[in-house]
Amino acid sequence: MATFLPAAALFILPFTFVRAQAVVPDEPMLVNVVVTPAGDLQITPSSTSSKNDFDFLAGKWTMHNKRLKARLANSHEWVEYESTDENSGPILNGISNTDIFKTGYNQVNGTLYEGLTVRIFDPETKLWSLYWVDSNTGKMDPPVVGSFEGNVGRFYCKDTFNDKPVIVMFKWDKTDKDNPVWSQAFSPDNGKTWEMNLTNVSHRVK
Repeated sequence: MATFLPAAALFILPFTFVRAQAVVPDEPMLVNVVVTPAGDLQITPSSTSSKNDFDFLAGKWTMHNKRLKARLANSHEWVEYESTDENSGPILNGISNTDIFKTGYNQVNGTLYEGLTVRIFDPETKLWSLYWVDSNTGKMDPPVVGSFEGNVGRFYCKDTFNDKPVIVMFKWDKTDKDNPVWSQAFSPDNGKTWEMNLTNVSHRVK
């Protein structure tokens, strides 16, 4: 799993461990989606879902990230680190965009960590599909699918974590388009409870 400084700077940016409670906001987590009795996700678009919903991401960004050290393990310890991101802006006649994420913090092997996001809008269903692949695995994660309701977008998929089924949610808040907020949460019980495990705040490079 869930989005430039000079490359040399990536390896000198510090990361720190902080004590914090893994808190899920007091708000609905399943928006425009229901979990069927069989455990499938039925996702519908908002009435305003548009191919322009991610246009705000075009450009270069610095990002402050917080990652829960251990997921679905009652952990309260977060790792904080810096990263950068560059977004292509609209491509494929406006129905897609891509970006490259880079950071010197790599929890797997300590090398430069890079990730690629591909976002695609389906003109028929009015739903976005967000695909993620990183330099550690070289494999695309299952896409999270959804739409924006106003300035807040929520995108979902079924996946596994440590061989256990989870629902994954990506949330984008673009209320401040120069400082948007992204977060990721897992639900191990079909949406009854959630644990936020990764979040970042982006700052536009002007």
